Amino acid sequence: MSDTAILRSEGVAPRRRDAAATRALILKAAQAQFAQLGYDRAALRDIAGEAACDVALIKRYFGGKEGLFIEALKGSFAQDGLRSWNRDTFAQDIAERMAESAHTGDDATLRFQFLLRTATSPTTAPLLSVAIQQRFLAPISEWIGGNDAEVRARVVAGVFIGLLVERLIRNEPLVGHEREVFVANVKAAISALVPLE
Repeated sequence: MSDTAILRSEGVAPRRRDAAATRALILKAAQAQFAQLGYDRAALRDIAGEAACDVALIKRYFGGKEGLFIEALKGSFAQDGLRSWNRDTFAQDIAERMAESAHTGDDATLRFQFLLRTATSPTTAPLLSVAIQQRFLAPISEWIGGNDAEVRARVVAGVFIGLLVERLIRNEPLVGHEREVFVANVKAAISALVPLE
């Protein structure tokens, strides 16, 4: 007799699983594990444990470790954020954000650490290259528009990634005069790449 049948015979309804919520928990756990350990060292049983589910659910929802990794990688690019960017304040917003501590947006920091770890693995770097082109550079290029949009998008990405690394290393917010100078220079650099319409 199955566990479900036993529970029903005892008058206890089996717990219903919310597939979407479970899938989201698995993706969040996967991003954390891949960020901390990298693809090769992360284990599905540890990801399942962190998500409080069975490994079989990972295989059902994602087909295995590679499928889970690809979905976690796609989820690391917040495409909806692009829609909310305001061209008039974009350079200032990025400059202010980069002057803060890396732990101001812990989810964003975790996603970035995941991407950094992905970039350094021969197994996952090719997957990252495709994801960056499709989910990061192409949308930014379209948003920037104008002449040489693809090249300017690549430079914006390079500047942004460099700033993220600097912020991770610094690990504390900038204050006073140093913050003012930093924000002014970052704003000028970004503004040159993303001119107002």
